[in-house]
Amino acid sequence: MKRFVSLLVLLVLVSHAAVAQVVDNTADDDGTFTADGIRNGRKTGRSDSIQSQHKEIPRGMKVWTIDERFGDRRPAVPDTLSYMFMNAGLNTGLYGSYNTLGNLGSPRQSRIFVDRRPASEFFFLDPYDMFIVQPDDFQFTSTLSPITVLTYNTAGNRTNGEDRFRALFAVNAGKEWGFGFKFDYLYGRGYYSNQNTSLFDYSMWGSYLGERYQAHLLLSLNHQKVAENGGIANDAYITHPESFNDSYSEEEIPTILQKNWNRNDNQHVFFNHRYSLGFFRKVPMTAEEIKAKQFALKSQKAQEEERAKEKARRRAKANGDDFDEEAYDREKRSSGRPEDAAIAGDVSQARQAADSAGAGDRVTVDLGDSLQMADLRRRDAQAKDSTEKWMKTEYVPVTSFIHTVRFDNYRRIYQAYNTPKDFYAQNYFNYGTTANDSIYDRTKHWSLKNTFAVALLEGFNKWAKAGLKAFVSHELRHYELPVMATPAGSSAAFFDGEEKWNRHDVSVGGQLLKTLGRTFHYDISAEAWLAGDRAGQFHLDGHADLGFPLLGDTVQLAATAFLHRSAASFYMEQFHGKHYWWEQQLDQQIHSRLLGEFFLKKTRTRLRVGYDVLKNYTYFGIQNDRVKSGDSYLVQHNALNVRQSGSPVSLLTLQLRQDLRLGILNWQNVLTVQKSSKDDILPVPVFNAYSNLFIRFRIARVLDVDLGVDGRYFTDYYAPEYIPGIGSFGIQETEASRTKIGNYPVLDAYANFQLQHTRFFVMFTHVNSGDGGDYFYTPHYPLNQRVFRFGISWNFFN
Repeated sequence: MKRFVSLLVLLVLVSHAAVAQVVDNTADDDGTFTADGIRNGRKTGRSDSIQSQHKEIPRGMKVWTIDERFGDRRPAVPDTLSYMFMNAGLNTGLYGSYNTLGNLGSPRQSRIFVDRRPASEFFFLDPYDMFIVQPDDFQFTSTLSPITVLTYNTAGNRTNGEDRFRALFAVNAGKEWGFGFKFDYLYGRGYYSNQNTSLFDYSMWGSYLGERYQAHLLLSLNHQKVAENGGIANDAYITHPESFNDSYSEEEIPTILQKNWNRNDNQHVFFNHRYSLGFFRKVPMTAEEIKAKQFALKSQKAQEEERAKEKARRRAKANGDDFDEEAYDREKRSSGRPEDAAIAGDVSQARQAADSAGAGDRVTVDLGDSLQMADLRRRDAQAKDSTEKWMKTEYVPVTSFIHTVRFDNYRRIYQAYNTPKDFYAQNYFNYGTTANDSIYDRTKHWSLKNTFAVALLEGFNKWAKAGLKAFVSHELRHYELPVMATPAGSSAAFFDGEEKWNRHDVSVGGQLLKTLGRTFHYDISAEAWLAGDRAGQFHLDGHADLGFPLLGDTVQLAATAFLHRSAASFYMEQFHGKHYWWEQQLDQQIHSRLLGEFFLKKTRTRLRVGYDVLKNYTYFGIQNDRVKSGDSYLVQHNALNVRQSGSPVSLLTLQLRQDLRLGILNWQNVLTVQKSSKDDILPVPVFNAYSNLFIRFRIARVLDVDLGVDGRYFTDYYAPEYIPGIGSFGIQETEASRTKIGNYPVLDAYANFQLQHTRFFVMFTHVNSGDGGDYFYTPHYPLNQRVFRFGISWNFFN
């Protein structure tokens, strides 16, 4: 408790010290930071280093993701909001819907099938989707001034704790050029023995957004090192601790494996660029662009005044006079004339001259009226100048030529120095000259993909209601796996280097889409593989959404559908390891989905209904025996096979998201019902729930506070089991050792804060833990018990 109070006091002091350096980070719907540094009518946000010079730093950042194939920019929201900040670093996901091994950074898999990504070619990395960001999800940036985001999460101590540090820096060189880098380091020591994780990511990016030419470059280096303990040796250490004579702490509970690791190293290069043909037209500036231009004009005027003052200062010094800065400023202020000031004397003098002419029979001209006309003409000219001042010349692309290249390089090693006796059912070869229990399975893979596309863009005139695109892709893939050889006169096989394969594919496709307008949008794309190892594969995807007002509310309807005929990964058909080995031909899997979504904005009700059908569904099947040995169990005869379902598998999904608010009280719920036609090969929980009850209020009009408790729950089912030897999940097939998980609520209590650009939280996870409980999110891998967590994120503009 003392630690909790000390950290809270320290954070409040640090946050108050940061007020002079940060401004409100409320983002618009398109992911744009406010750029005017004004919150609640109150100016804030000059950094300490600039305040003395009375200069204001421009603040604002836009982020977007890009379409991996065409490079189309999609607005995104930056990770700078306090809402749900406390859950952003949890391995179980924002809404607790992932099965995990318990430790931070450990492999995971979503229990909600429609939220799972399709298996990638190098599927060994799929369980690390919390950490590894794909190019189509990566956020590129454009900033008005350099921005730095530092985030730190911690839990536990130096023996069993978890730490994650993230740093992001983004800067622009002019309006077109944007650059940045991201550093992410995660280290989970593990509350249970032999399960520590160490994940590292370093990414750099750059973008150029010209009128005719645009480009995006992303470079990424990743490393994952994960210790594998195979789960605990007896679930009763968690579920029924009273049945043992001795009391075990988490780190003292025996585990199946020791000195086993999965290591992954991967490097990625992604580059997309496009050149567009089109024309120029005048359009009004956006509110953000007007603010930016006003700031630029204000800065330019301030610089000119500063140069004039410096010139007057030097002139006075040359003449041997003292420079009176206050008198100079007063003179400059009084010498200016308001833009709407009238010139006195002209009207009266003109009337006097007309009267002195005295010619009664001549037509006299009312010069006052003429002056009014002149004033009207002047005002019209000013209005025209003002209108043109806030107009910009926009380049309207009509046709774009696009090229995308992506290079991915992977290296995986499964290494073990100590394997229990009879743990594996098969021993295909040995590393070295004698039989031993060491393992050093490794595989290498790289791929190079080029895509060329041409696009006729929508919106360049009123008749262009949709965009049309076509593309052709070529991919080269390389694989390496160990091979074995049996020396003459020996019955044992030994490692004999690596075998290499190269695969080529050529595909063509197109896209028809409408993204402009407020009411109706659609996107239809297709791709067919014509030549190479995946010939015959095709993907057809469609999406449409409609928005309209209804009874004072806004209704949004969306539908997503696809039909994918996909070849299995190379590694599903061919894999070589010391204890796992298969070579087989698989039929292409056919996966169809229809997903509808209904959203009411005012009531904050969102309903999803989905239906999936999978033919030739491909998965891993695990067989093993659990043999009683004292207080623990021994896992023996572990075998792994690739399976393919002969008959179709269907899955129905219903999901309701409902947010309720009454004053400061908020209640948010995500309820999901799933029904699989074959639970033995595609198991999912029938019911999954997340609920978050909290109060939201503000202290002293500057500190936003969320205090609440959230919980996650799912019904019991035979969940996929984790396979350390390949770092993936598979179906439990041995009836005697099949294990259910679920039917156990997990509750977290938290306090989440935001002070200007500083976010921080304190939280107790699994507050309901105690002696006994089925808190497993993967068979034989218990969750951590009650843990105190703390996190802080600080965004500031340089």
